[in-house]
Amino acid sequence: MACFELRHVTFSYPGQSLPAVDDVTLSLADGEFVTLCGPSGCGKTTLLRSLKPALSPAGDFRGDILFDGKPLASLDAKTQASAIGFVMQNPDNALVTDKVWHELAFGLESLGLKTPEIRRRVAEMASFFGIEDWFYRDVSSLSGGQKQLVCLASVMALQPRVLLLDEPTSQLDPIAASDFLSTVARINRELGVAVLITEHRLEEVFPFSDRVAVMENGRLLCADRPAAVGAALAASHPALFASMPGAMRVWSAVPHEPDDVRCPVTVSEGREWLSRRLQTRPALPIPPPRPVSRASDEPSLALSGVWFRYEKTAPDVLRDFSLRAYPGELYALLGGNGAGKSTALAVAAGLRVPHRGSVRVLGQSPAALRALPEGGLALLPQDPQSLFVGKTVYEDLRSVLDGERLSREEKDARVREVLRLCRIPALGTRHPYDLSGGEQQRAALAKVLLKRPRVLLLDEPTKGLDAAFKQILASILRHLADEGVTLVMISHDVEFCAAYADRCGLLFDGCISAEEAPRAFFSGMAFYTTAVNRMARGLVPGAVTADDLIAACGGTPPPPPALPDEFPGGDAPPDAPAPSSGPAAKAGKRRFSVRSAVTLAGTAAVMAATLLAGTWLFGDRRYYAVSILLILESILPFYVLFERRRPQARELVLLASLCAIGVAGRAAFFMLPSFKPVLALVILTGVALGGESGFLVGATTAFVSNFFFGQGPWTPWQMFAYGIAGLLAGVLHEYGLLSEKRLPLTVFGVFAALVLYGGVMNPASVLMVQSHPTAAMIFAAYLTGLPVDLVHAAATAVFLWLFSRLFLEKLERIRVKYGLIPSAS
Repeated sequence: MACFELRHVTFSYPGQSLPAVDDVTLSLADGEFVTLCGPSGCGKTTLLRSLKPALSPAGDFRGDILFDGKPLASLDAKTQASAIGFVMQNPDNALVTDKVWHELAFGLESLGLKTPEIRRRVAEMASFFGIEDWFYRDVSSLSGGQKQLVCLASVMALQPRVLLLDEPTSQLDPIAASDFLSTVARINRELGVAVLITEHRLEEVFPFSDRVAVMENGRLLCADRPAAVGAALAASHPALFASMPGAMRVWSAVPHEPDDVRCPVTVSEGREWLSRRLQTRPALPIPPPRPVSRASDEPSLALSGVWFRYEKTAPDVLRDFSLRAYPGELYALLGGNGAGKSTALAVAAGLRVPHRGSVRVLGQSPAALRALPEGGLALLPQDPQSLFVGKTVYEDLRSVLDGERLSREEKDARVREVLRLCRIPALGTRHPYDLSGGEQQRAALAKVLLKRPRVLLLDEPTKGLDAAFKQILASILRHLADEGVTLVMISHDVEFCAAYADRCGLLFDGCISAEEAPRAFFSGMAFYTTAVNRMARGLVPGAVTADDLIAACGGTPPPPPALPDEFPGGDAPPDAPAPSSGPAAKAGKRRFSVRSAVTLAGTAAVMAATLLAGTWLFGDRRYYAVSILLILESILPFYVLFERRRPQARELVLLASLCAIGVAGRAAFFMLPSFKPVLALVILTGVALGGESGFLVGATTAFVSNFFFGQGPWTPWQMFAYGIAGLLAGVLHEYGLLSEKRLPLTVFGVFAALVLYGGVMNPASVLMVQSHPTAAMIFAAYLTGLPVDLVHAAATAVFLWLFSRLFLEKLERIRVKYGLIPSAS
């Protein structure tokens, strides 16, 4: 029986004209192991997340997804959480607690299981995964492989029927990746859990796969046994075939006997085939390695005797570490997770200062080089998102050139060229965070290349990249090396390093323990080596790449791809998309209906009546009861306007976060009476998310923050005052009477502070203490409170003027990306 059945599934992200997933029909049977592969950005992650309702992206979905023959959306939340397990690409994004044992128990606690059952499952998972020795350790102290194993164990503690894994080994070293995938295969084999995994490390995952599904441009090309898929791609899609395991690529590229029709998939099968072949056809000599021509014998990067630790009492991460890299050279540094590779790169870039030893880049300190606008040192970090600052890829790249004396046309030309060079010209109007992992790597590389560095440091540059673009990346790096650029790369991708590096070093125990040319380096390794070398060891000495073995077997290696364009600096036609606010900026706007207006007006009237009735009936003795009643009434619009659906957890989390920001903002400015950012936050919430959200955030923020500033009979009035400002801001914006520009927002903020907030709180001071208030008393109270209101108005104007644009951009992006606060019409 099929666990999952996808029927003509199509999905498009908000504001995108082309679907990310296009008419995909696929099934996953009980106990089946299916690998989903394809180039970066082809829709693999989108399809995988669509199978987990809590993680499914927002957008236009068509088609059917069935789980056990029932619509996926019809499953209750508990079944969705427990029956469908999901392991993310980055374990740091999935870990939510501080200790390993608590991480294993967290999901079980969330499902409401009893303590004895939780203890039994946690103990079982700890034993199964062999994590008893670090059961009580801090999660932050674990290596990347250990973190990913904890994520897998915490998911398996829920006893899922299906396990979804999104490139789980992309940040692991070869040994940790092999161990992790072997554990997944053991879960599939021994527990009968169905597995659907997206992966670029096909050498490791193909041996475990029952079927392989290949996607391209959102469409499913084929789904069959691994050998059949390899044969189909070799005949019709050479670019995709380049990502297949080395044994398949070697077999396909060499002439073989007519009866030798079975394509090898695994290393052992490839070794058996190679051994049979060499009995009748002796191996030819392996071509000599590409000669390395250094532009200079003086190292561009020199680290000598470097010692570094993160804390005084912590052990040294780097211990007498030394490295020399020369102009025109690509140096690859390998090592296990936690060995200190990223630390070494940070020290070389000047981001970390060693407590002993020297660092020289182009004869200067890294700090001196960072002051240069271009032509010095640049770092491509492991997390590409840390580089992005713009709303679109195009704007982000343009920001690199802001300090240079170039015309607008020249800047645009350079950005277009680097977009095409990195094969992302169609992504110029996309937000960098909306790209796939591989596309983000390309965008980050494009940004670094615009700086035209003489020393380029790359931290895991091939992470998330498909085989086709790895070849493009190699061509780009080789072009840079030919221009005299010094390249230092740390990587877990042994295949890439073996094929394209000039020298390789192994970092162990804080220093480089081995350093040689790639062929000698990988030939001497048993685990830190390529699949081709394991396949050819003892049969074809020195073969470490598929091209080596293809040549030894009399075949013709495929030619390397040419660069798509000239390197940034030449002329290029202006065919890349120009910067814009993006189609998503205006996508999904709410439509304010008569029903919405009546609901909000009625709710505001009911709350005003509650406030007045509570004051007259209870005086200052029941303000807690009145406050709670006001909160319940402020939530009422969600149940009236959204009665056809349940509010998403993301939506409630967003509103709760805004309330928390309001409370924190009020507390941060406690030393300045009335100078608070709360009213500005409430107004912006109403503008971005609607009047009902503005009212809810305003009322809740006032109630919660008064636990710090003091509760009293003024609390309900304050809740109403903040809430009505958010409500009115949302209503005016819906009708087009309040724009998102700074000046109108600032003017409205002053009005809200003086008329709305002051108009409620100043009369309230009379109603709270006088049993027979008069108009003269209320007028006097308003005039008396006017100086305080003016301070409040000034604070609101300042915060709106300085932060409104940034805040609204962030809220709009969150709202559109996650499909929050949909149309209330």
